[in-house]
Parts: sequence; C-alpha cells; structure tokens
Amino acid sequence: MAKNLMEIEETNRLSQEEEEEDDDEDFREAWTEDENEEDGGENDDDLEFLCLFCDSKYSSCDALFDHCRLTHFFDFNGIRKELGLDFYGSFKLVNYVRSQVADNRCWSCGVHCQSKQDLQNHLHQSFDTKDVKLLLDNDKYLNPLMQEDSLLYSFGGDEEDEDECNTSFDKEEIVKDFGNVCIDEDDTGEDIELNAETYNKDRKTEVSNGHLSLACSSNGITDNGLDYGRSVRSLESHPKDKQSRVYIADVVGKDIKKVNDGYFGSYSSFGIHRDMISDKIRTDAYRQALLKNPSLLNGAVVMDVGCGTGILSLFAAQAGASRVISIEASEKMAAVATQIAKDNGLWQSKTDGESDKNCTGVIEVVHTMVENLDKSIQIQPYSVDILVSEWMGYCLLYESMLSSVLYARDRWLKPGGAMLPDTATIFVAGFGKGGTSLPFWENVYGFNMSSIGKEVVEDAAKFPVIDIINHHDLVTNAAVLQSFDLATMKPDEVDFTATAELEAKFDNMDHKATSCFGVVLWFDTGFTSRFCKETPTILSTSPYTPKTHWSQTILTFREAVSVASSKFAAEESADVGMDACPASKILLRISIARATQHRCIDISLETAGVSPNGRKRCWPAQIFNLT
Repeated sequence: MAKNLMEIEETNRLSQEEEEEDDDEDFREAWTEDENEEDGGENDDDLEFLCLFCDSKYSSCDALFDHCRLTHFFDFNGIRKELGLDFYGSFKLVNYVRSQVADNRCWSCGVHCQSKQDLQNHLHQSFDTKDVKLLLDNDKYLNPLMQEDSLLYSFGGDEEDEDECNTSFDKEEIVKDFGNVCIDEDDTGEDIELNAETYNKDRKTEVSNGHLSLACSSNGITDNGLDYGRSVRSLESHPKDKQSRVYIADVVGKDIKKVNDGYFGSYSSFGIHRDMISDKIRTDAYRQALLKNPSLLNGAVVMDVGCGTGILSLFAAQAGASRVISIEASEKMAAVATQIAKDNGLWQSKTDGESDKNCTGVIEVVHTMVENLDKSIQIQPYSVDILVSEWMGYCLLYESMLSSVLYARDRWLKPGGAMLPDTATIFVAGFGKGGTSLPFWENVYGFNMSSIGKEVVEDAAKFPVIDIINHHDLVTNAAVLQSFDLATMKPDEVDFTATAELEAKFDNMDHKATSCFGVVLWFDTGFTSRFCKETPTILSTSPYTPKTHWSQTILTFREAVSVASSKFAAEESADVGMDACPASKILLRISIARATQHRCIDISLETAGVSPNGRKRCWPAQIFNLT
C-alpha cells in the first residue's frame, strides 16, 4: 500500500514538473510576443511575482529571487539567513526594498539616484546588512507598498522550518503583532494615458477596478456599513499559500474596535464640540433646516446619528418633533447629551421611576453605535420620518461616518422619509503660488529663505493638507468632481472614481502663463426643497464662502503645471505644462475610497495637461492617505 502511494506521489510530482516546464515555456513565448506592446496585454495574468527592482515578472518566488540575486545583487534568501529574519522580518524586508526602489534609492547604501535607470546601474553587493536590520525594526514596513503583492503571501513556503511553522500557527498572536496593515496602491511613476475623447463620457464609479483597495477581514464584520469580509475573496482567489494570506486578512477586523474606541473617545473632548458649534456656517445651516421647515418637523419622529452634545436633537425638539432618538457612541458624550436634554426640559423619561415634572420632552439618548442600535433599543423598521446627522469629515468622506448614516437610512427611515442633508457635492479647482508657503519664505524680514519653501512644497506633495485656500489664489475654474443623492445612493457608492476638466481662469491672467501647484477639494451639502419645502439651505465649505472648521483639502502636485488661456502662443517643441507651452486645460481623474486603515480614506490623483494646440502630457499618479 505504501509503495503504491509512493508511486502515485512520484507520478504526480513528475506531472507537476512537466506542467511547470510547460508554463515556463508559455511564459517565454508570451514575453517574446508582448515585449514590444505598451502594456503587455492580458498574457501576464499567470505571472504573479513582480521583481523588486525592475518590471520583470516571474511565475515563482524562486525564479524571481534568482533573478534578483544574479541581476540586481540582492540575495533575499541569503539576507534572511544572515539576519535571522522570521516571517515578519522577511515581510518587512520586501516592503523596505520596494519602498527604496520607488524612491530611486539604493536599499543597501541609501544613495539616491536621479532615475530608475541610474538606480539599476548603481545596484551592488551589500557590504553590511546589519544597518538594514535596524531599519526593519520600523513597523511602517508592515504596510505593503503594492496592492495585492503576491510575493508577500508566498515566500513563507520557502522557509526551512515550514512544517514547524504550520503546526504552531497562532492566528491571534499574528494579528496582535501585525497591528493595522494598510494596503496602498503601488505608485510606480509610470505615465498614465488619459484619453481626452472618453474623459468626460462616463462618470460612474470605478474604484473596484481602479486604484484603491478596501479593508478586509475573514470574519464578515460589518462596521460603518462596510462589509469587511468581502475583500477576503480577492485574497482567496489566489490559491497559493492561503495560510499566509490569513495573516493579512484578519488584521483589519481585529483592529476595528481599537480604532473605534480611539475615534469615539476623541469626541469626548469638549473643545472639539465647541469648535463645531462655534462654526456658524455649519450650525446655522442645520438650525435653519430644522426650525424653518414646520411642515417637515411638526409631529415627526427624528433620528439623530452621532448626536454629540445633542444640539441638532434640541433643534428638532424645539421645532415640534414628537420623538427624537439621539444616538451617540461616545459614552461620555451620551451622558452629556442626556444631561443637557434634562437641563432644558426636553428629555423623555423611560420609566415612571425616572419621571421628572420638569422633563416631559421628546429626546431619548442611546449610547451605542448605530450598527448596534437594536441591542439597546427596539425601533420598528421604517418608522423614522427624518434622519439628521452632521456626518461630514475632511474632504467630505474622512471618518467614514456616511456609511453609518446610510445604514440607519436603509433600516429605519420610512419610504420617502427625509434625509437632512439630502445632497452632497465635492468640488475641485487648481490653486497657484499663493496657495503654498512659498511667498512667506521668499521674504522673511528681508531675507530670502525660498529654499525652505521649495522643500516644504515638495513634502506637501506626499500628504494631503487641511488648510484654508483664498479664492484669489485659485488659477482655474471650479468643477464638480462627484455628487451624492443621500436619499437614494447605495452604500458602495461612497467609494468612487470621477473625472474633472479644469480650465485656466482668464479674468486676471491677461493670457499670461501662471503656475498651478495642485488642486483643492471642498464640499457643499444641501437641504433641498425636496424635503425642506419652506426654507431650503446649503452648507458650503468653498473658498468663496466664509471659512468653516472643515477648511479645504489640498493636494499638491509633485511638479507645478504652467497654465494659460487657449490664446497663449505656445512653442511647439516645449513640453506641455512648461512656461513655454502652458496647458489650457488640466484633466483630472480622482479616486476616493475608504482605506484599509479604518476610518481613513485614500485619494488617487491622476493629472494630464492639454496645450492650446491639443498636445497632451500626463504626469505620474499620486496617492494620498488622509489619516
């Protein structure tokens, strides 16, 4: 019997080797056929593993690491052995090298090269890897640089003690050690072709096929309306080394409670609530919508999601609501909102024992997340007339609270019930030098410190900046990036990809070129006449209106783009976007999606310039994480 099993195993092994040889031959043929094509077509699907240093792809880890050792002087297995790296250390090593290569920096000596080709020419044998091990102590290298980097899930099978690792696998310990892993898009620096003919043809969302990945969990956790189990399928679609994939798949789900505790805990600070209530644009918009639309509020059942101090609930009660259900996840603020309702005679007693002759009101405060509301109070489905919430974050979608509001809408709002606000729109425009810190550093008490300003602008291109932009500093028109109908939108439409076309402003340019240093995003929310029939209103965070606590979200280009009107006499030989050939239009493709890091968002920015004579130039995509 044992002999037969051995024969069967040997036959299977030989068949597998033959299949692998056939796969290698197919790969070589496909590479030969496709090497001159611009994007390689669809024949690279089976080549999972991308080289750490170049664009070569391989069907196995061994082949890739042999290539890295022989071509790029990087001996992955040798370094692992020399440094005694475990799975996590090896995971970090891959991400460390990829991050250095993305920055055109030598992973071994740290020398910065001018181009990717210069880096290829510079690579050399490592003289001392001990310094590298010190760098690997930084947990930031647990964050994969590439989305779905197959290499991270497969090298574990090459460990000499693989069997031992499999038998002693402790998922809880791994989750604890990993913390929160954020999977970002790989910004390779390749130019992105934006087709001008199809640019504005279709504005539907494309994030599922585009730039940003969502959080994942193997436990099917739903939080903020987001199903954290759905992304695991993308991991499990690769059958190799499923156990290694579990290391990543469970991380975000395990981390959600910790993030939520910190998030709701931050709202226990009265300073935050003072800032929000003192924001006159914000508070007056809600006050007007609630108090000046009697046909909507009189006798209505209102749900306030994320009530904080309860200010919106107080407005609703004052306007004549028959019942106000105020939901607050912060334990401290739920107690504060309850006391405020009592102090103003608007709290609703739940039992006779709690009755108070001075508290005959309509407000009941529930301490819970809205997703867990059923565990705290019984509310009939579709029994709420009005759903009100001040859910907006920076760049509208930061904090991911909209998903919670949509969850409440779909569960408790009556058909045709009112959403306050009921619309939201994100706008985009280009800003000039005045929107940067350059003018400040150019003259500091009569001294030129512009070298600092240039470095500050370069650093700003790596992160989104929350700040106020003066409308005088805008050098393009404003365009609508994305609009949401909060009464009808689907929860997955929170993540989107959209395009916009910006044109240089002509009113103050006299057909001269000026520099566009980046784009600024802001939002409006509308309390429209659909529900607010007597007094519709708009809450705007625009540079053209008084400032709010949201400010604007600034995305700085790596390279300023020169812009001018279409009447500018451009030089045919100059690159588009330079002073000699400024762009008359800037084409944008922007993706915004919930990040793997809970309650954060990722923003992908793709930019192209079009000259007055129709020539086009694209710049490398930029990825911003708003945390």
